[in-house]
Amino acid sequence: MYRSISLEEDLALKKVITDRAASTDNSGCFDWRAVLSEQTADRVPQILVTRGTEEEELSLAKVADTIGSALTDLLVSRQEQQDKIFNDENRNFVSNVAQSVSRSLTEQVRDGGQLRLSRNDLYLLIEKALIENDAHDVAKSLVFSRSLEKNGEVIVSEEPQTMPVRLIRRNGNVVPWSQTKIEIAVRKAFLSIKEDPEAAVRVAHGVTESIRCGDSAFAHIENVQDLVQEELMRQGYFKAAEAYILYRARRAQMRIDEEPAEDPNQESMVVVTEQDGSTEFWDGSELKKRITFASIGLTLCISEQEIEQELRRSIGAEISREALKSTVILNAKSLIERDADFAKFAGRILLSYIYEEVLDWNILNDGIRALKVAHREHFSKYLAYGIKIKRISPDVVAQYDIEKIADALDPTADLDFDYLGVQTLYDRYLIVDKTGDKQRRIETPQFFWMRVAMGLFRAEKENREDWAIRLYSLYKGRRFCSSTPTLFNSGTLHSQLSSCYLYKVDDSIESIMQRGIAENAYLSKWAGGLGGSWTAVRGTGGYIQGTNGESQGIIPFLKLHNDQLVAVNQGGKRRGSGCAYLETWHNDIEDFLELRKNTGDERRRCHDMNTANWIPDLFMKRMEARQDWSLFRTNEAPDLHDLYGKAFELRYEEYEKMAEDGKIWTRKVPAIELWKGMLKMIFETGHPWITFKDPCNLRSPQDHCGVIHSSNLCTEITLNTSDEETAVCNLGSVVLDTHITPDGSLDHEMLKETITVAIRALDNVIDINFYPTEAAKTANSRHRPIGMGVMGLQNALYKKGLAFASDAAIDFNDEFMEAIAYYAYNASSDLAAESGTYSSYKGSKWDRGILPQDTVDLLEDERGVDIDVPRGAKMDWTHLREKIAKHGMRNSNVLAIAPTATISNIMGTTPCIEPNYKNLYVKSNLSGDFIVLNRELVNDLKKEGLWDQDMLDQLKYFDGELGDIEDIPESLKEKHQTVFSVGYKAIIDAAARRQKWIDQSQSVNLFLAEPEMKTLSHMYRHAWHTGLKTTYYLRTLQASNIEKSTISVKKEVRGAAGAVGAAGAVSEQKKEYTAAEQQACSIDAMINGGECEACQ
Repeated sequence: MYRSISLEEDLALKKVITDRAASTDNSGCFDWRAVLSEQTADRVPQILVTRGTEEEELSLAKVADTIGSALTDLLVSRQEQQDKIFNDENRNFVSNVAQSVSRSLTEQVRDGGQLRLSRNDLYLLIEKALIENDAHDVAKSLVFSRSLEKNGEVIVSEEPQTMPVRLIRRNGNVVPWSQTKIEIAVRKAFLSIKEDPEAAVRVAHGVTESIRCGDSAFAHIENVQDLVQEELMRQGYFKAAEAYILYRARRAQMRIDEEPAEDPNQESMVVVTEQDGSTEFWDGSELKKRITFASIGLTLCISEQEIEQELRRSIGAEISREALKSTVILNAKSLIERDADFAKFAGRILLSYIYEEVLDWNILNDGIRALKVAHREHFSKYLAYGIKIKRISPDVVAQYDIEKIADALDPTADLDFDYLGVQTLYDRYLIVDKTGDKQRRIETPQFFWMRVAMGLFRAEKENREDWAIRLYSLYKGRRFCSSTPTLFNSGTLHSQLSSCYLYKVDDSIESIMQRGIAENAYLSKWAGGLGGSWTAVRGTGGYIQGTNGESQGIIPFLKLHNDQLVAVNQGGKRRGSGCAYLETWHNDIEDFLELRKNTGDERRRCHDMNTANWIPDLFMKRMEARQDWSLFRTNEAPDLHDLYGKAFELRYEEYEKMAEDGKIWTRKVPAIELWKGMLKMIFETGHPWITFKDPCNLRSPQDHCGVIHSSNLCTEITLNTSDEETAVCNLGSVVLDTHITPDGSLDHEMLKETITVAIRALDNVIDINFYPTEAAKTANSRHRPIGMGVMGLQNALYKKGLAFASDAAIDFNDEFMEAIAYYAYNASSDLAAESGTYSSYKGSKWDRGILPQDTVDLLEDERGVDIDVPRGAKMDWTHLREKIAKHGMRNSNVLAIAPTATISNIMGTTPCIEPNYKNLYVKSNLSGDFIVLNRELVNDLKKEGLWDQDMLDQLKYFDGELGDIEDIPESLKEKHQTVFSVGYKAIIDAAARRQKWIDQSQSVNLFLAEPEMKTLSHMYRHAWHTGLKTTYYLRTLQASNIEKSTISVKKEVRGAAGAVGAAGAVSEQKKEYTAAEQQACSIDAMINGGECEACQ
């Protein structure tokens, strides 16, 4: 009855199968599963059928239905009568084929074991059974049904496949046969006896032919290994056969002793090639040890056995030691998106390899308990070797009792690192030995922290070890972190520890070339970030008396500065970074605004340099009043740049009168149009930034001995500059969230201790620092400014259970900044009592009894416009005011909040003072790409019982935003708002509360999802009205999404984009970006390696 079919019958069969799939009428269906005898069990528990991540026991009833359905479709296509389809002959046929499939599978199951095969393999086995029963046409009917299921249509050209041989692994998994894997296994046997492995090709071919010539579709791994032994001996390779037999016996004994769970995706026999060419078998024992270490104290969503399977992925039969390490680390890193705790897990996996690289320690032989001893015993060797290769200063080491220092080392603190922090340390901070054939790290993270601490307290006269250990404790405990230049160089032979330099270029070719170009090259060479004023340089058309010519303006000189930044990199680690400031009345201001444009004359473009507007209050007042603004040439108005407040306004109006009388050049523009030009450029190019001259100067403690002419590269430093002084600032940041108690309050005792030690360390930098220029040394020695900041604000708010934009969170900014300011100014005054005030202290605001919070009213009075920020304090400042009056201050400036993007990665906290960027995103920097998953959100979702794979898929699909995920409670959505949901007003109001207490400034990024001119104007005007000194980047939302290739969730399209068309289909449109939007500065400048390391 069953026979081959023609093309016409193929087409008829295709139509029947297609029509049946589209029909809801079940009248033509038969109960084929009923043909099985009552004695036949429906389920076969020892055989599992997998489909994707799901699996179920083999159901003979389903097999019978599958065969019967294929037979029914075939007979219906031949127009067979209904009563002749479900007859005895056909029922017996279906029963026999189903029993044949069951027998061929159960024969392969070992005692007490299981067999696991894919649904596709089951279909191939059914096809094979049909063909063996001379029913090729029924097999083809089954192929057509599968084709429709897989492709959405029946492909007539498809034919039943010859059942390929399948290998049954020891755990019962069925995998495709691979002659290559047999060859690799045999090759290892030859290599182990140091014989030519080329014969492995012939042996593997012989084994494969033996299997294919058999009548079984399956071959068990043990049978295959028997065949390998026989084939080796048949071909005369007796020594190799003996080595293979001994290896099998050794592996069998190991399975008895350890009973490991075999990873179905990996080789059981792995040969690892060492760097010297030697080989050894790898059984994964050390991997288990690493997993145990990495899991300490973590709540992971999968078992250690499943983790091991994940970490073994892509480990082939032969692999180098280095490739094995890289594969395990990358596999661990890939788990981070599954659960926030995997960030720490992956970090610890990497740490275990760092320990082995640096210490005389091995995880398999020595174990975790030996780590502290290994650190203590190796520390002196590390220091000696660092001195030998000229990477550690012998003068620093000579100052300390090394045994006492070594006893304080605490490797358990490494457990707090996450993967991003460890990888960043490893790639960019730990000292590298480059003297040998292969580069290697000579520091563990704890050696690194101690080396930095020792370097900063090297000149301490008393209790040197105690101070170094106290600072080390801050580092390891995630309480404080110094800036990147300090971390790079402290304790080394070249102690360039300062972060930021501010300079002023005067109106002469000598100053331009020496201060603006040459000295900046020296500063940039040693990882310093540059910020400088170019306002004093005469603008285009200015008269040059010496040559009787006219100036070409500042743009050509800024182009030189731009190229110098590219040419001279920061300590060999990255290109130089700088920012040029120009005051708003300079007649080249309009050309300055366009420096970062991608169109126009390239000779007048500076693509590698940052720019910033230095805006006087008078301009803002005239802009809001819609009045005109006058532009001047600096050589005709030389003192304007040194004036501010009411004195500036009076002198500016005098120059306007002189211009009206024809005595000097001027050009009037509507202030609002120039303002629009600023906003247009900051939207299109991200530059120039908006900074305010008068608040910086009027609130400066050093108003008695100079003028602030600009801020720095990251807009948080506000120090005086002059022709003989290049201002310098040494930075570090308190980790705020570490100082929040379990009940959500601020731990004042811990905070005071942290700040006391940190201020002392920052002050020490001034005396031990390397200064690339004399002007930098002069300024830093004379005024001793430092800049202590803060990071981890968002994490602190999570601990307090507050939404970033809530009124309580705004109030908390006021509270914690007051406490930090109190303890910081107190610590500086204590240092003054111990070592004396800075040399220019007399006449300063400190000396006059005016503290930073007192200067808000001074600014309001000078400006003549209300400053919209609450006054008042929670703490009693009486005692501190008396102390400062008695002892003075050690430092002219003490506080400045820097961006901290890099060091916050190391500390495992949120950057600086900013809201969370997204709840799930890919962060890219110089160390690679890293998945960042909001740990606090995951914990909150776990508490609600909402954290699962579906929730992760939705987080991916909605780019880490929670608004469209319906299952998440509104309270959590509010708590975990991201930067583009918070709103600029909350960010600015929080910054204004902090600015009240800060003697310098803050790096305040502003965020707008969809910026437009009116909103931009309101935002920057609000910053001015609340008394902010500076702002930093404008971040706009770009189309930078996390990879969604692994998710299966459909996004509901709402609003206009979700309108149903005439055809009834919902059309989801991809957002298109204008050229301006594509060029606008985005958050990627911060998260994709574009941050300024000088301030980090």
